Amino acid sequence: MQQQRILVVEPDEQILGLLERWLGEAGYSVVAESSLASPGSADPEADPRLVIIDVPDPLHADRIIESVRQVHASSVILLLSARFRRGMGSSSSAARQLGVRNVLPKPFTRDELLTAVGESLADP
Repeated sequence: MQQQRILVVEPDEQILGLLERWLGEAGYSVVAESSLASPGSADPEADPRLVIIDVPDPLHADRIIESVRQVHASSVILLLSARFRRGMGSSSSAARQLGVRNVLPKPFTRDELLTAVGESLADP
């Protein structure tokens, strides 16, 4: 079975490195970027199966989500945000409102990340 390809966009280099390590150890093929400035390939066959992207302000997430969809239309999106707090409602509710598969509040554990990734990659 081919590894599922994940694009991680996270401006914090330490968090980016940690995400890359955790996902790689879990068997995913990871492409790490510090910003959306390098959009990657325009070839839909090369699109990552999942795009994990940090959203500094969930209230303005729509612009970021649209940017991702313009480049990676066939990819599933998982948002990370330190501004989305536990207890503010379920991540599935926030994800539905934002039109993405999942939202993971920061900080999170390795297990929480891998659970969110697994849920995001599962067929709807």
